[in-house]
Amino acid sequence: MSLPSPTLTGRHVQLEQVRPEHAAELVAAANENRSTYAWTAVPATEPEMREYIAGSLREQEERTMVPFVQRRLADGVLVGCTRYLRLEWWAGPDLPAEVEVGGTWLAASAQRTPINTEAKLLLFQHAFEVYGVHRVAICTDVRNERSRAAILRVGATFEGVLRSHRGAYVVGEGARDSAMHSVIAGEWPGVKAMLLAKLATSG
Repeated sequence: MSLPSPTLTGRHVQLEQVRPEHAAELVAAANENRSTYAWTAVPATEPEMREYIAGSLREQEERTMVPFVQRRLADGVLVGCTRYLRLEWWAGPDLPAEVEVGGTWLAASAQRTPINTEAKLLLFQHAFEVYGVHRVAICTDVRNERSRAAILRVGATFEGVLRSHRGAYVVGEGARDSAMHSVIAGEWPGVKAMLLAKLATSG
């Protein structure tokens, strides 16, 4: 049985189960300005987005992914996607013992707003406090300095670089080196307090 995507609601963003009917609105979000997507797979057309969503739902059925859309609460508009991926089940079959937060992208108008910070808070909180995970991983292409800085800002610890770790999203490239980061269960209370304080001053 798949692990359903819970609805996670903050003040700025709501994370919801991704659905096929979201495709057109997500394409509009993805095409506001594509200049920041060099290292990320973000479909540009509706057929591509429909396949992206279908693939996410297939992986959800296989219990390897929990995909979300990100809805900006100020206007109700979908502004991107994120997900739990590479779920690990070594502690038992009911809930994952480890998840990775990734596959994240935001429309240009939602970048550099509190949305990403709050989305990470909601995802971390559900992972640690509902799933009871031991570790949340976050990784990115080692060359993606913007993403690496954003990961550090949400409280993750840099662990190192895995060489030729995953397929690169850059056309014509093969494997990429990945900058690895994580938050572990013992760190979560401090990370949570930091994120709440950051959001309290962000308006």
